[in-house]
Parts: sequence; C-alpha cells; structure tokens
Amino acid sequence: MPANDLLVELQCHGIRWQGADGLTRKGGAGPSDHKALSLGERTAMVPMLNRASLDSPYSAVPDESGTQALIFREGLPVGEVQLPGVPRFYGLTTADGTPYWKLATLHSRDVLATTVLQHCIRMNEAATACQFCAIGQSLAAGKTIARKRPAQLAEVARAAVELDGVKHMVMTTGTPQTPDRGAAILCESAAAVTAAVNLPIQAQCEPPDDNAWFQRLADSGVVSLGMHLEAVTDEVRQRIMPGKAGVPLTRYFDAFAAAVSVFGRGQVSTYILAGLGDSEDAIAAMGERLAALGVYPFVVPFVPIDGTPLAHHPKPDSAFMQRLYSRLGVSLRRHGLHSERIKAGCAKCGACSALKGYE
Repeated sequence: MPANDLLVELQCHGIRWQGADGLTRKGGAGPSDHKALSLGERTAMVPMLNRASLDSPYSAVPDESGTQALIFREGLPVGEVQLPGVPRFYGLTTADGTPYWKLATLHSRDVLATTVLQHCIRMNEAATACQFCAIGQSLAAGKTIARKRPAQLAEVARAAVELDGVKHMVMTTGTPQTPDRGAAILCESAAAVTAAVNLPIQAQCEPPDDNAWFQRLADSGVVSLGMHLEAVTDEVRQRIMPGKAGVPLTRYFDAFAAAVSVFGRGQVSTYILAGLGDSEDAIAAMGERLAALGVYPFVVPFVPIDGTPLAHHPKPDSAFMQRLYSRLGVSLRRHGLHSERIKAGCAKCGACSALKGYE
C-alpha cells in the first residue's frame, strides 16, 4: 500500500498497538491519544490510545528493540514504521523541581509544543464547552501544570534545541477571561523563548478583540499564527462548540485578513476537524476561501477522545478524507501555499494530517 494511502487509513481508523506504549500523547490539547510513527521520511501522529482504535483493522507489533514495528491489516503485513525515541530534555527538571515534560512536549520528531494556560473559560460548562476538547485531562492526571511561566518555557525550549534538535515550537492556550483571548500571555511567553534561543514560534489563540495584537505577537518573536475554526458551518459550530461559536465566522475572517497583513501569506493557518458533521463540499469550499485569503487550511481527521462527549462519535471515512485532501491540494496549489514554506506550527509539522502528501 502506498505510504500516503496507509497514512490516511491509519489516521482515520487508528491502530491497535500490541506492546509497550512508549512515547505517546494521552489527553490534553492538540493531538491526543496518539503515538508518533515514522513512515520513511514522514513522521505522523496516529491514534492508538482511545477506545475508537480498538476496532481498527490495523495492528502494530513492535520489535524487541522498540525502535520499529510491523503494521498489519487483518493479520496481513502492509508496512513498517520507525518509532521516535524519548527526547533527552524529558529527563531534566527546572530549579523549582518541575519536570520539563510537564511544561512542553515533543510532537512528531522535531516540534516542541506547549499549552501555556491549561484552562479555558468554556471547559467546565456543558453549555459552552467544545465537545471534542480534552484540555483538562492531562492537568487532572498530573501530567502538566496549569500555567507555564515565560522563564520556564525559555529554559525548556533552549534544552530541547540543544539536546534534541527541535526545529520549531507551537504555543497554544486555553481561552482566558480577557478580551485578548490569550494573546497577551502568548506575547510574554514568546518574548522569553526568543530571547533565550533561536526557535521559530507559532502562537495559537482565538481571534483577539483588537487586531493590534497581531503586530504585538510578531514583535514578541512569533513568526506564524493559528486561529482555529475546527468546524466550518454554523450548524456544526453551534452543536459541537456552542461557546466558541459565539465568535462569528465574520470575526474570524476579519482577523485572518488582518493577521495575513502582519505575518504574510501562508504564515496564518487554521485547524479544521473533518468528521464532525461538515460535508465534504462545505470543508472544500472553506478551504478554497481560506487559501485565496492566504490562510493555510490545515484539515485533519477528527479523532474521538476518551472522556469527552464525543468519545463514541463515528470516525471519518478514509475515502472521504482522500477525496477531501485531493480537493484541498488543488486549492493550495492554485493559491501558492505550501506547508514547507510555513516558518513554524501545526501545518508545517503536518503530522496530524496526510494533507502534505496532496500539496
């Protein structure tokens, strides 16, 4: 099976892992219930820790060294993957005794990621919470801390670059009870990291109240920005993320245009979860609209995460994702957007999606 087709299949179905979990990502913000697997030169995040993966036709059996694994579909071998090792910076702690791995994690092979504020104003109320979100799970499990301080992040980032060759960093945040929607704490965090080490940073937050925050973020050292739609139609937004849907799509597009004017075409992106209920046509049309504006539409297959209201939601069909990726690839080429030209962030990493293979 071609590597790109296998990746689409694995990210939609998940994989039944038959061995020690090793380096994995359970709960929290971003790619959760996943494991990083390298298919040739491509490292991808593949679901394996959630219940939804238990009925996958795919299974993996790691070798004795724990550095590679064979992939089987219904008992027949279909490929081989390599397993990234545990980064060296995970073994360090700050002066106050906080383990580095509680402050920032390795995503894919060379991306450092952190959730600066592990809390959101919407997370504790069913009437406002995003139903797919697991931001509180890693905090409740003691795997992270509620607020990462700028000096802590600078310390970890420097170590991750020096010890593990990290190439760029993603800073996301839960949404605080402030009109800047997290931009202020991202500014102070990015400024501290860039003062300590040369590491390109993508910041991620909801559209702030004032477009002036985009220039402030850039002045703090942020080189790319993510403002995530997740769903593209009002009906799905209201049903799946009722609180966040209070920020209308018109505000997102005003913010996208303003951010592109600061960061440049292709340096602004948005995360879209395919499989929540938006149609193929709706996502493809939104991808074309975004790409025309200079915003990279980073579309990923929705992964049901245990412990969330959508834990039993159906996984997207792999044929649906392949068709959608093909259509998005046309839009990206038409408007001259390419993940390799993004300076930092999720779309540059690309590990949670097969979209890179369709550009």
